[in-house]
This record gives sequence, C-alpha cells and structure tokens, in this order.
Amino acid sequence: MITLKGVHKRFGDLVVLDGVDFDVRRGETVALLGPSGTGKSVLLKHINGLLHPDSGTVNVDGMDVVHLKRNELSRLRNTIGYVFQFGALFDSMNVFENIKLGITDDACASDKAYCHNRVLECLGLVNLPQNTASKYPADLSGGMRKRVGLARAIAGQPTYLLYDEPTSGLDPVNADIIDSLVEKLCDELGVTSVVVSHDVRGSFRVADRIALLSDGRIQAIGSPEEFREADNQAVQQFLERDFR
Repeated sequence: MITLKGVHKRFGDLVVLDGVDFDVRRGETVALLGPSGTGKSVLLKHINGLLHPDSGTVNVDGMDVVHLKRNELSRLRNTIGYVFQFGALFDSMNVFENIKLGITDDACASDKAYCHNRVLECLGLVNLPQNTASKYPADLSGGMRKRVGLARAIAGQPTYLLYDEPTSGLDPVNADIIDSLVEKLCDELGVTSVVVSHDVRGSFRVADRIALLSDGRIQAIGSPEEFREADNQAVQQFLERDFR
C-alpha cells in the first residue's frame, strides 16, 4: 500500500504540492489526473524516493520512504517499476540490453540464461515479437519504444508500477494499445499501479479509482462513477474540457 499524508513540496517560490493526501491500495490501479504542470510527476517521484517532501510523510508497505537508509531505499526501489514518459531508452543499447537493465536482482542479472528468458518473456507480455530484442531504439516506432520501456519496468518483477504519462504523444490506436497493456499487466501480474495521465478517457478505462491533482491538492478521488459525479468545481471543469 502507498500512503502520502500532508505532503508539501516547493521549488523556490513555486508551491507544487500543498498538503497532498493520497493512497493506493494493494492490487488496484489509480489514475492521477490533472492539467499540465500541476505536479503529477513530482508526486510520483516521491513514491520511490527520487524526491523528498518538504513536510509530510510518504509510506510504501509501511516503510517511511523519507527516512530509509541507502540500502533500504535501494531494496524498496527494486520492488517498483517506473515507466518514463518517453520510454527513456538508451540509444546505444539494443532492446535486449535496455530491458535487461530492469532486472534488479544481481544474481539474476549475472545469469545469461535467466536474462535471455526473462527479456523474451517481457517482450511477450507487452505484445512484441522476440526479434525486437536485437533492434535499436532508432528502429522502433514511438508506440514500440513505449512498450519496450514498459517491458524494462516489469523485468525485475516489481510489486508496484509507476507510469508517467504512458500514452503521451501517441495516436489513439497506440494509446489504446498501451491502455490495454496497463489492464493486462494488472490482471496477469497482480501489480499495484499509479498512472499519471492527462488522458481522461483512457484513465476511465484502466483505473479502479481516479484522483484529480489541482492547485497543489487532491481535489477528489474515487471510482470512475464517483469521480464523474463528484460535486467539485475543479473536477467538473476538468471533465467538461475532455468530454465537451
């Protein structure tokens, strides 16, 4: 379980998070929506300790992320897969080498047979053919690069998956493919997921609960039905923009 309580974060004079309360239950997918620049990615980076709050608490499975020692934080991060907005693949490495980087267990990472089998397994999970392993990022479409980034995120068999705008920049067909993969991985791997997005339609499709981050706070959180019916002006304005 992920729990943030009273989280504040500012960069200079810019207040980004202003007392955020947010939780994610085991096995569910929560979509975190909000206009661009409202701090969604900043919130996400607090979960795996890439950023620390100015005040407030961040807990993952009962561990206080802020006060973990280096080795403890490393072990926590081994349980968290991170899907970057643009894939963040290394151009000088082929797909096999990029995905192998996601294998976080040292013994497994040094086992050539295990790595070979795990990379091919992960390619299958994101619906890419095995021969993709020998290709380089420059040979791939934008949608394929996103899927390779997702394959790398699951290579270490994480408990949690954090998605930072997984469908950003994709056409509707490829966005639907990524949304389907988010659903598939939740069902087949049992991972707990946080999906940062501005795509309302996709979020309504994949999420068990939806939260809106605006003006530094979570304005509403609930099931898609509860979210749609929320008596909150910020929520209604956000929905009207996308369902007008």
